[in-house]
Amino acid sequence: MARTNPTHRRITLHDVARYCGVSYQTVSRVVNNNPHVSKETRRRVLRAIKDMNYQPNHVARSLVTRRSNLLEVITFGSNHYGPSQMVAHVERAARLQGYNLILTNISEMSLDEIRAAINSLSGRLVDGLIMITPVTGVEFEELADLCDGIPFVMIDTQLGSTTPSVVINQRYGSQLATQHLIDLGHRAICEISGPLNWHGAVARHESWRATLAAAGISPGQSAEGDWTAVGGYQAAVRLIESRAHFTALVAGNDQMALGAMRALREAGLRVPQDVSVVGFDDIPEAVCFEPPLTTIRQDFDLLGSQSVEYLLDLMKRPDTPLQQRVLYPTLIERQSTLPPALS
Repeated sequence: MARTNPTHRRITLHDVARYCGVSYQTVSRVVNNNPHVSKETRRRVLRAIKDMNYQPNHVARSLVTRRSNLLEVITFGSNHYGPSQMVAHVERAARLQGYNLILTNISEMSLDEIRAAINSLSGRLVDGLIMITPVTGVEFEELADLCDGIPFVMIDTQLGSTTPSVVINQRYGSQLATQHLIDLGHRAICEISGPLNWHGAVARHESWRATLAAAGISPGQSAEGDWTAVGGYQAAVRLIESRAHFTALVAGNDQMALGAMRALREAGLRVPQDVSVVGFDDIPEAVCFEPPLTTIRQDFDLLGSQSVEYLLDLMKRPDTPLQQRVLYPTLIERQSTLPPALS
């Protein structure tokens, strides 16, 4: 087996795990002197640590000597409803478990930004990390290397990921929204998607297309929005100006649905008599839209409690299996959808 060159870059816990052919959790247990490792595996890992000149992250090592009762949330996009709700409910769940929260909002989803956020922990020890990672840009192995033994859980990452994560099934939510319109009798269904570098936006968009295809319906036009009401308004204007024919519209979130409904009214189209509209999120204001909005409810309270619970499991029991916990949204039917008018 080729030996990793320790002068090329700092050797990480993940490098040692690959070198030994074991999980990085096993290496973490050896480093932290956990007794639940076989003698042979411990001997092999310790030899690799010596051969590779692995130097454990000083923050991660300090986790085994004292606890701060602090958790760190590293998040992107907290100016949008979804991530902001995730942070709020993670904080609530953490406090119920006796932990305080430190929030770091990064301006872009990149390894450099995340590395800077993690490195900043050196002066303020935390017991674990929760990363809200809604956009493409980083992989699990890269994050594991950066954390180097600090327990972490990801939220809002890609469905089907092998990372320690908790997600809401966005594909299922979009399927519910689209199937609701199909069941009402709609066959001309357009979409306003979220920005397609977001995991959730891509999942909702692909599920909209797949649900229509499964029903033998050709997808209508799709316009990309930016999660805001103004973005939804502009996307709907583009659909209207393209002269696309549609009797129903799936919006990637409630804010874009709000903007779209304004654009439809300006074009002389009534909601839901001429165009039915479905949103996503079930923001508190959705029930006060005119008309009240049919939408997909995401349980951010459960997402927060599950994320903190899973992180505490990883902190207390390093051999906790790495998995993705999947939650499912629900359809909330209100007055913004009706069967299509007879032509």
